[in-house]
Amino acid sequence: MELVNPANIYGVILSVIAVIPARYDSTRFPGKVLANETGKYLIQHVYEQVVKAKLVEEVLVATDDERVIAACREFGAKCVTTRRECPSGTDRVAEAVSGTPADMVINVQGDEPEVNPDHVDELVRALQEDEFADISTLATVMVRDDPAIFEPNVVKVVTNWEGHALYFSRAPIPYRRDYQDEAKPVYRRHIGMYGFQRDKLIEFTEYEPAMLEQAEKLEQLRALENGMTIVVRDVRHPATGIDTPEQYAEFVKRYKGG
Repeated sequence: MELVNPANIYGVILSVIAVIPARYDSTRFPGKVLANETGKYLIQHVYEQVVKAKLVEEVLVATDDERVIAACREFGAKCVTTRRECPSGTDRVAEAVSGTPADMVINVQGDEPEVNPDHVDELVRALQEDEFADISTLATVMVRDDPAIFEPNVVKVVTNWEGHALYFSRAPIPYRRDYQDEAKPVYRRHIGMYGFQRDKLIEFTEYEPAMLEQAEKLEQLRALENGMTIVVRDVRHPATGIDTPEQYAEFVKRYKGG
């Protein structure tokens, strides 16, 4: 496999490129993108799911590590090299598409081997159908008594009537002040996949993290603080990301039908 120069990938303009940022280093699970107890690398599972999306015209893996590049070579994925010091996955995606002629860029995390291709397409449709959308993302409705509503590691989102994000938080939003009244708010769990209008992706990475992002440690709040419009689409049965060896073991068990 030949490494890709982002500025010279295509001779024609493509509308949609999906990029999978894949860091080798991981605090809780070092080298997780190359875990291969299923007979395939974790990053390979992600790639093979994303290429099934009907509205994506090219899929790239963005990495700074030679081991990931070598693995991608084995299963035929196109790979873009990025700087090791990229501060976030979004910055890595932006660097990967610098010079490409795509109109839209889809960011799919490299640790979600069960990502649904239909959800990738939903990110694209959201950008295509909403003339005001700079960014698209996904959410799923939570059961009202789900204890995860109060879990800080589960990010919640609230939107306006047009489906545009008002706020993302680790806190339970909307907060139900009086459980005795008739208000029965809907809680929606944010799914960390994003679609970007390409120029808005570049603009996003030029902003400095501000107060809300620093307080909640949620990168998408940078977009809201700077006046960007994020359209949120609801989906069912979201994929589960792999953050720990224990979660990977559960995925292996599911994959092998155990």
